[in-house]
Amino acid sequence: MSLYDDAVLVLKGYEDQPELRQAYLDHLAAHPDGMWKACGAGHLTASGLVIDPERGRVLLTLHKKLRMWLQMGGHCEPGDSSLEGAALREGTEESGIAGLTLLPGGPVRLDRHPIPPPCHCHFDVQYALLAPPDAEHLVSDESLDVRWFPYDEVADVADESVVRLLEATRARL
Repeated sequence: MSLYDDAVLVLKGYEDQPELRQAYLDHLAAHPDGMWKACGAGHLTASGLVIDPERGRVLLTLHKKLRMWLQMGGHCEPGDSSLEGAALREGTEESGIAGLTLLPGGPVRLDRHPIPPPCHCHFDVQYALLAPPDAEHLVSDESLDVRWFPYDEVADVADESVVRLLEATRARL
């Protein structure tokens, strides 16, 4: 199964945010290259909010280009066979934590947001990733910093999209 086919199945099985989910599906139907960064009309991305084993903190990255505290995530790559796999790969690369696992139940939420030209937007499929006990994080080349934040501090450092992802994740825990 291709990454495109996986994305369509994942989105069709996602029951929340019906209007936004349909916008993702419509985008993919109109853009067979909609999984890839080269699609100027916008493309799907995969991200994951890393949760500590005690489930009281999240690991955020201070994005080098955007200079914002965000969840781990990014563009799909040709070697990715699933959105879940892309989210796990991105989470591992950006956090430096080996052994991340997906919170069961598929995507936690969807978030469509504008990005600077030449593209128009990211159609982000957002997951929750559980860190193993004694996880040690690293700062990747894409980050200025990586830091654990207690749940109640996230709204002080991150934007509304990260706060909504945390709320949706906590509802699943």
